[in-house]
Amino acid sequence: MVRLTRIYTRGGDKGQTSLGNGERVPKHALRVDAYGTVDEANAVLGLARLHTATLAEEDAMLARIQNDLFDLGADLCTPEEENPAYPPLRITDSQVDRLEREIDSMNAELAPLNSFILPGGTPAAAHLHLARTVVRRAERQMTALADHEPVGAPAIKYANRLSDHLFVLARRLNAGGTADVLWVPGGNR
Repeated sequence: MVRLTRIYTRGGDKGQTSLGNGERVPKHALRVDAYGTVDEANAVLGLARLHTATLAEEDAMLARIQNDLFDLGADLCTPEEENPAYPPLRITDSQVDRLEREIDSMNAELAPLNSFILPGGTPAAAHLHLARTVVRRAERQMTALADHEPVGAPAIKYANRLSDHLFVLARRLNAGGTADVLWVPGGNR
């Protein structure tokens, strides 16, 4: 476990921050942007969980995902290097596999999709749709970063699968998809 005895360090007062390996970079660096957006997604999931506290299975999934997102942030904040002094925490394929199993299980119980879905429905579903869009942004930032430096394939896969998971879970929380808010193409012409 990490022990924090001091919250502010003054180390970032000039617009730089430290990565997991100690390297100093600008706070607007692609890597910092990516793991900052992962943190933002985690915060939105915290809001969603305000509405899932009585739903044991769904809340447990979101609790695992929130923990995974800290793992993902740790992965992204530590650049890949050969023979590091301390092996960094990395997202694993087993975390991606768990998301896929949960998606398949939930999706099997949902009403079929007959249109695109507008974000909304229950408060929990609306927050999950917001989290999904933040995760998609994090994924775009991660792939932009991967154009310049190595990013682990499981990390990118995890973000891709997570947005799908949040979409399916939002549908589940919208009465199994029967209370989804559907897009009506050209409906306001």
